[in-house]
Amino acid sequence: MSDAAQPTAAEVRAAAEAVKTALDRHLAAVERRTGEDDPAVYEAFNELAAAAEVYDELLYDRYDEVTPFEIPGAEDSLPPYAGPEEPNALSVLIRRDYAVAEPQRLLAQARRIEAADDEGVGGAVSDTVHGALGILFGEFEADEIASRHKEFGLEEGDSTLWVLAADEPAEPGEWLETPFEQADPGRVVCRFDVSSVFDELDDGDDGDDEELVDDIEDEELEPLDADRR
Repeated sequence: MSDAAQPTAAEVRAAAEAVKTALDRHLAAVERRTGEDDPAVYEAFNELAAAAEVYDELLYDRYDEVTPFEIPGAEDSLPPYAGPEEPNALSVLIRRDYAVAEPQRLLAQARRIEAADDEGVGGAVSDTVHGALGILFGEFEADEIASRHKEFGLEEGDSTLWVLAADEPAEPGEWLETPFEQADPGRVVCRFDVSSVFDELDDGDDGDDEELVDDIEDEELEPLDADRR
């Protein structure tokens, strides 16, 4: 790169200040977060990532140096938005992965649900992990399972939420057989990812939940509220 095309020292300094400002905003958003999927945190994260990328490029162009930071960005995996400017409808696609970390806890909770259900089908279903999962996800909403996963013997993996723009609402029953085949990345309005690769998303809030679960013995679980829906 020629000297004429190189950024000035002042531009590099301004980019560094922008990173500092974005870092402060990100920390403030994390401190004020209202939940695991607080959009303000994701927005501040993306602003920090963008500021860091600009600084890294200018630093390299001016001084042939790089930063030791690498902020993974899910946005890079999506093509440019090609959907309608004013969507008339939208689809929300959610994937959450879990590991069955404590099968006995899962089975015990399924039995509690069956016992509280006057129309229960008997113990045979809850005697298998497959059956227990069916009972659990049939009884509770997915969001409640996500917030109480440790109670059910589950361990969180990666999760993602995509909001896709649509021209018109789908007809009733139109996509039920193949719900994810029409997930066009070019129509993603916004996307939120949670993964262990994002160190910024690992906070200390899980400690309280872990302590609560540890205080419950597997054979002395409190009955679950079967009317939470």
